[in-house]
Amino acid sequence: MTRVSTNGNFQSALLSLMTAQSRAQQGQERIDSEKIATDMAGYGRGAEQLTSLTSTQARLDGFISTGETVAARLSAQDLAMGSIYEGGTGAREAIANSLAAGDITNLMTELGLQYQTVQGGLNARYQGSYLFAGGQGDVAPATAVTMADLATATSTASTFANDTLKQRSRIDEKTTLETSFLASEIGGPLTEVFRNIQTFQNGAAVTVNGVTYTPTGAGTLTGQPSADVTAFLKAQLGELDKANVDLTNQTAKNGLMQNHVEATLDGQQGQKTALQKMMKDKTAYDPARAITDLQQAQVAIQASAQVINTLRNTSLLDLLR
Repeated sequence: MTRVSTNGNFQSALLSLMTAQSRAQQGQERIDSEKIATDMAGYGRGAEQLTSLTSTQARLDGFISTGETVAARLSAQDLAMGSIYEGGTGAREAIANSLAAGDITNLMTELGLQYQTVQGGLNARYQGSYLFAGGQGDVAPATAVTMADLATATSTASTFANDTLKQRSRIDEKTTLETSFLASEIGGPLTEVFRNIQTFQNGAAVTVNGVTYTPTGAGTLTGQPSADVTAFLKAQLGELDKANVDLTNQTAKNGLMQNHVEATLDGQQGQKTALQKMMKDKTAYDPARAITDLQQAQVAIQASAQVINTLRNTSLLDLLR
């Protein structure tokens, strides 16, 4: 026989009220978040799979962030290499045009301007750091400001302050790219040509590919070029061609990495979209159903509250009299 008491009824009604309030809170949270639960505990047996999906999403977001940074850096490098190439081809055109005109009076001035373009590209910055400085991002890698500075240096190599450290970036689970270049490797051959021309202009002999060219004195590169001067400048044209081809190859390598990184990012964005859909399918809660749940819980709260209120004013003693 079940024992009936006012206290037992009151406790039962209070428990019903608390359960209804919990359901109402859960319903409101589902309406606000449009999710089944606000923490993993609320997903029960599905929490393990959601944890795995969340971990995968975090790794994917990390790779996407790295890829976007690498893509931006490669784009900046492409612009800088374009500037260096512009200076190299500009120098070649200046020499070729001067020889064709039979007058090299303004050649050194033109070459000085083209060297400034080359140096500007070698000292290009990205996010406050020098692109081609290796591990020394706060130090300008091309130290010779003018062609005169080149000629006074002990060697072409001594005009570069970069180290040999190249940046490596992991863009996905299996791919790590060496994404940076050094000023000395992309600008060394061009700088050597500018240095040789200035050295010759200063009156010192210059050896190119085993052939020594000796000027008649300082300031030889002006006016109508002699046969010796013409031979020297044509040799420099050949060196400029080789340097420009080498720079083109380096720029192409940078471009190939750009394409690879962009393709990887496209694939990762697709994976992210698919993963987000999967996460939504497993965590989303129908808003209409959530509203219905909340309304039912509110009705239950009102009913439980009415029962409790009635019990407060009711006693079994009244029924036994």
